[in-house]
This record gives sequence, structure tokens and C-alpha cells, in this order.
Amino acid sequence: MEAATVNSTRRMVWTALLSAVAAVLMYIDMAVPIFPRFLKLDLSDLPALVASFALGPAAGVFTELIKNLIHSLTTSTAGVGELANFLVGSSLVIPAGMIYRRNRTRKGALAGLAAGTLSMTVTAALANYIFLLPFYSNFIPLEKIISMSSAAIPAIHNIGTLVLYAVVPFNLLKGTVVSLATVQLYKRISTLLR
Repeated sequence: MEAATVNSTRRMVWTALLSAVAAVLMYIDMAVPIFPRFLKLDLSDLPALVASFALGPAAGVFTELIKNLIHSLTTSTAGVGELANFLVGSSLVIPAGMIYRRNRTRKGALAGLAAGTLSMTVTAALANYIFLLPFYSNFIPLEKIISMSSAAIPAIHNIGTLVLYAVVPFNLLKGTVVSLATVQLYKRISTLLR
């Protein structure tokens, strides 16, 4: 019983620490010149992937949740950006963590990261098309969002092309960058987390 309590406490502490690191990383973002300015690249999903690999997918989702709750305190997106980040980040860490949990090898990690990146991209596309962009248009007119986006990518002229030419490739890029960083970092710190 005592060992289970220590293990549970250790998991909570690591999840909290990784969440704090993720929250800080969420503030360190950069625009990618080939995409609309509102799509910002950050590495805040990296600690959530580490949590998912080391502690399980639930820890990865909790890390995503906590980082977004912290970030929502200073949001300029009325919570839409944080909701999007939570949905998309969770769709990355759940499949990645589940696959890696079944096959704890480099090949398993790479398969999990690839599945997570694809899951993240599909989730981002559907969520943006169905409800995130329409909801956000209550604050900024959709025409203005499309206009800003077409300045970066001239082929964008409606919500469908915005998702197809901006959201999808951006999330493929972000998933790849975060996955490569996870591969480089995870083995170096995994022994600390167990």
C-alpha cells in the first residue's frame, strides 16, 4: 500500500512539473513565415509527450489540460486558442502514449509519434472546420481571418481552403518538430521519471 502511495505521489509531482514546463514553453512561440500569423509554433506538447511516454497517456492529457488552464489566465483568444491547443495536443499524446506503452522500443516510439501526428492533424482540421473557426468568428469576423490567411497563402479564400492549406500542413509540421525533439530528449530523462 505504501509503495503505491509513493508511486502515485511521484506520478502527480512529475505531471505537475512537466505541466509547468509546458506552460512556460507555450509562451515561447514563433510565427512560421509561410503560414498565417495566428498559427504559432511552440514546443509545449513536448513535456506532454514525455509524460505520456513515461507515465501513460492520462498523464499526457493532464499535462495538456494544466498547461492550457495556466495559459488561459493570460489569453487573448477568449479561451478558443487554449481549447484548440488542448484538443489537438491530447490527440497527439493519447495515440503516441498508447502505442509506446505497448512497444517500448525506438520503433514503438516512432510509430506512436507518427500516429499521434496524424491524429493531431486530422483533429485540428475537423475541429477548426466544424467549430473552432466558426466560434472564433464571433470575436473576429471570418472574412478578416480568411483575408489575413490569404496574405500568407494566396490559395486561401474560404474556411475549407484555410483548413486545407494552412491548418493541415501547419499541424503536420508542428507534430514533426515536437516528435523529433521528443525522440532526442526522452531517453535522456526517462530514467528520472520512473
